[in-house]
Amino acid sequence: MVVYKTRKNRKMRGSKTHGWGAMKKHRGAGSRGGRGMAGTGKRGDAKKPSIWKNKKYFGKHGFTRPKKITIKIKAINLKTIEQKLESLLSKKLIEKKNDSYVVDLKKLGFNKLLSTGKITKKFSIKCEYASKKVIDKIKKSGSNIILEEKKVKEVKEKPKEEKPVAETAEKVEEKSKEKEPIVETKQEETKKEVKK
Repeated sequence: MVVYKTRKNRKMRGSKTHGWGAMKKHRGAGSRGGRGMAGTGKRGDAKKPSIWKNKKYFGKHGFTRPKKITIKIKAINLKTIEQKLESLLSKKLIEKKNDSYVVDLKKLGFNKLLSTGKITKKFSIKCEYASKKVIDKIKKSGSNIILEEKKVKEVKEKPKEEKPVAETAEKVEEKSKEKEPIVETKQEETKKEVKK
């Protein structure tokens, strides 16, 4: 004998939770309260007033700079250069001329020099960027630092051609003369109509 049962789902029509208790349960999204900024509204454990205090919560803020403009800085300290002098010499990343060590930071894969560490040897360092402390330290120790000049593109603006004042005044007069005869003809026409 076949037993026909009504589906449980039919009884649940109109109920908000369909027999699963809280709104969160049986929704197939774990403990997630919604998507994005959902769940901060009227119902349940709303925390809208606490969010209002944080004025950066809503809306978009800031912007991302284009990659062409951004400069990635890779910095190195004086200390690390002094510690690894021998290994850098053996790899021929640094040259030794007379008493001083010639260091090009581009060869090492860096573009900025920082000041931590003491200078015990003479250096002539070439780099793009350097902190003020480093420049002072190197100059006091008798070493040399060379900062690369940054190339700046010059934008040449075309000078605007200014029209002389006399020409502009003449053009205004010409336009006014062109308009005048039209007015006169209309007045003449009206007089003729009145005479008839």
